[in-house]
Amino acid sequence: MKEFIKGQQRSHSIGLMENILESERVHHVSPSRSSWRGKIEQQVTLEELQKLHAAFQELEMNGHKYLDIEDFKHTVKKCMGSHNVNDGQIEILFMKIDYFASGWIQWNDFCTYMHLEYTGQDRSTVRLKGTTFSLPATIQDIPYGEPVIRICSLLNSTLITAREDGTISFWTPQLKQKRSKMVLGKTHKKSKRLMDFAIMTPYNKLILGTGDHELQFYEISNFEPYLQISGLEAIPLNLDYCYTDPDECMILYGDDQGCVNILLLQSVGEFLRTWNKLPKMEHLPNISLEHVALSPNATYIRWKVHGDWVTQLNYYDSIKAIVSASRHEPTALVIGCVVGATNVEQQMKEIREHRKDSKARKGQASLGTPCSRAEGDQIVFRVHKGVKTFAFSKKNNLIVTGGMDRIIRMWNPYMPGRPTGMLRSHMAPVFYVCISEEDSKIFSISTDNTVKIWDIVDQNCLFTACSKNNEIKGEISACHYFSSNRSLYVATDTLAVLRLRLSTPADPNLVISHKDPVLCCKYNRVFRHVVSCSEGSVIKVWDFETGKQLFEFGNAHGGSAITCLTFDPSGRRLITGGRDGCLKIWNYNNGHCLHTLKKEDTCEEICDCTYVEVNRKKYIIGVGWDRKINMFYDSTDSFHHLQKPQGHWQDDISRGHKEDILCIAQCPPTLLATSSYDGEIIVWNMISGRICHKFHTPILTSSVYTKTSQAVDASVTQILFLKTRVAKFESAASSLISNGPQGYVHFWSLFSKDPLVASFTPSREKSLISSIAITFDDSYLYAADEDGYVYVHDIKEYALHDLGQEAPKYVNHWRAHINLVLALEIIDEDNILLSCSVDRTVRLWSQSGEYIGTFGQAESWEIFTPASWKHPMVPYEILIDPQSMPNHPVLEGDSSGLQITDKDKNTQEAANCNPRLAQVTDEDIKEEINKQFFTQTPGRRWKHERSKRSNRLVSRGKPNTFRDINYYEIDSFPGNCEKPDLSILGTDIFSVR
Repeated sequence: MKEFIKGQQRSHSIGLMENILESERVHHVSPSRSSWRGKIEQQVTLEELQKLHAAFQELEMNGHKYLDIEDFKHTVKKCMGSHNVNDGQIEILFMKIDYFASGWIQWNDFCTYMHLEYTGQDRSTVRLKGTTFSLPATIQDIPYGEPVIRICSLLNSTLITAREDGTISFWTPQLKQKRSKMVLGKTHKKSKRLMDFAIMTPYNKLILGTGDHELQFYEISNFEPYLQISGLEAIPLNLDYCYTDPDECMILYGDDQGCVNILLLQSVGEFLRTWNKLPKMEHLPNISLEHVALSPNATYIRWKVHGDWVTQLNYYDSIKAIVSASRHEPTALVIGCVVGATNVEQQMKEIREHRKDSKARKGQASLGTPCSRAEGDQIVFRVHKGVKTFAFSKKNNLIVTGGMDRIIRMWNPYMPGRPTGMLRSHMAPVFYVCISEEDSKIFSISTDNTVKIWDIVDQNCLFTACSKNNEIKGEISACHYFSSNRSLYVATDTLAVLRLRLSTPADPNLVISHKDPVLCCKYNRVFRHVVSCSEGSVIKVWDFETGKQLFEFGNAHGGSAITCLTFDPSGRRLITGGRDGCLKIWNYNNGHCLHTLKKEDTCEEICDCTYVEVNRKKYIIGVGWDRKINMFYDSTDSFHHLQKPQGHWQDDISRGHKEDILCIAQCPPTLLATSSYDGEIIVWNMISGRICHKFHTPILTSSVYTKTSQAVDASVTQILFLKTRVAKFESAASSLISNGPQGYVHFWSLFSKDPLVASFTPSREKSLISSIAITFDDSYLYAADEDGYVYVHDIKEYALHDLGQEAPKYVNHWRAHINLVLALEIIDEDNILLSCSVDRTVRLWSQSGEYIGTFGQAESWEIFTPASWKHPMVPYEILIDPQSMPNHPVLEGDSSGLQITDKDKNTQEAANCNPRLAQVTDEDIKEEINKQFFTQTPGRRWKHERSKRSNRLVSRGKPNTFRDINYYEIDSFPGNCEKPDLSILGTDIFSVR
């Protein structure tokens, strides 16, 4: 219970999903919000949760182990206050918890739901942020030698690396080496060791700290030595440089004695020129630190700060302070001033203390003997096992530290008592941290080469790449985040670069619902949700009335595409099928997988599923590439997560489908229909398991698609019962609808000798029909084709008695998507049409074709307020797509209105002279294309292949290498023309000045 409350409190601080979508961070929800915004599970506070726990315990002690909906209402109102919640909200929460529709819940059920709710929200937030590195890393080999100790960048995007042996290399951001040179010489036959370097950008110099207690200056342009400062008090382990004022600067270094050393220089240009003329030592003009400290325009300060050597040191001009770190726990991180206290009281105190030891004071001035800062001059952070690395952000008022204990701590710079956040996930000591202010992210790397991205606001890990994924091998020696191109550079035995990949759309005008093609969607009438599933195995839950995303969870089928979905009769559980061969049952409100339904010996794709009730028993039926009807018994008493199907019907084994089953439809109480890739439709009796009817979809030879039947895709991907007609048992009336080859929609009768009653092609372009839907009274048919058009026909009196009818009465058509439409659903009670497509969008339309909106758009809509709809606008990608242009003789290629030039005549004559060219017609071209795309291959389903081919970049009508541009010569005309007679206007406009 304590762990759950602790987790609930942390997750509650993250904020609501809708607030994340609106980039708002609120922690308290107004009780006046509408029902979709006022989710109780997101409003409950820690105090109210504790009250609920006590109330449940009290009821249990009084013999009420289970709470029905009325008891639950009373308990919630008592603990949360009746003014904060209403009955409708409580009922919705009860149904979410009672996903089996048993009518009662326990405290454990409540806790489980709440825990999964917040866990799912965390994961959903991570996916919403969408920040990752492109994997694997780009690797650049470097010559074998000493390790790289530092990586820096210049303003011109050049990278500089330095190795311990003094080799300085310049690189492009793409890790192409520009030049390289070893700058350190040898002393007494012993190589010097480079400890760190800094860049003096205004003076075009490199400052190198060596293991021989020296600071050496080199020209950046040619690596030529310039001067050195020798005789340092200790080894300079970390260097930093800051340009403070015109011709003034600060050089800082931390040493192996835990001291922070500061050189304040004025008239820097004059100093450098003067020192460059000094006598040389080891081929470098040399000056000792003691002489530098005695120079009139130089100040040397040395602070004793840490109890161990300095691991990192930086000066931040935004706060006028030095931040340094060490592995000494009491002084792990220190923020301190540069020159000491400035107030008079503190200065007088220091003077009194110094007078007690005049010798020490004299030494301080001449030799740089370290002294400690006053308490008011520094802020000390105590960190377990010290600090290896840190990063500071003035914008976020944040310091991030990492070290040996593998915990990344987030600090307020002015509150050293305790961290504001602790990020736990690394399995090895943290080697490097960095804050990206533009993205509000933290990057971290541990010594096992694991790279992580964290969100500053939510304190969540957004991305993890271990060594196996990023392919960074060896021991890390240096890291650098280059904000200009948002890349992280890592030095081991090689140089590696990880480039940040953000989930921002290429075109800001385009609105998408999923990152991958949407393969199915469905409306939930109980909660008034829309659930959509993508090829990327992501399930998203949308609010139907506003279009806002409520929840999402990914990796639902292990990364495999989700091909179908349905709900149980209570609407509280979601059933999905995928290409991994599994059916899964979900409490989709919190992303909890309740059961997995799968055959033992196969992983073949599930194409469609439905929920049926036979003889008071409930079953989930899945069909797919195994060509069998798999029935799984749905029982609330089952404790096994993995369930196997029931035995197959005898007719299914002996007389069933010979090809992949693509679709399934039911008509309670007894009828079930399935269709397959070869065009066969079978109607079953679910009680007996016997076949009632077999229909074979015709292929019309008169079609322009083919001259041979093998070139036509005969698959049937959609079948629907006309339930009002089935109930009347009229022998001549059609009661089953199916799509089919060549763009036809077929009407079948279940009770006549001639089953095919009527056929017609809804698409004006004769495109294949990919999805169909009918209204609840079977009056109107909605058919969508592979080009994204939706056609509406009145079928109330169609295919009843007369055979061979023409097309039913046309009502309307519009373009809903720019690509293959895979699902249509009519929400009759609201007169709304739901559609989804492989163009990654899910949309709502009025039944008359008015555009309401796309799920995922920034602006919300009110479903009962037409003024909030997008209408009369249309989706942007449809507006700019060339196929959306209206029909016109010129646009359709009718050249009757165009003048035939001599060039056209020559082309026609050449065609007449060449019999092969003359014999090639449009029908021949269509046949050849049809053969390439629709050649029948057993075991391949139409929807899968069509969606794969459709998942391409959409052509915007721009010329490409495969398109010839037609041109026409302009006839010559005389260059003179007569002045028009404008006297009828009462004045001559050409004479007006």
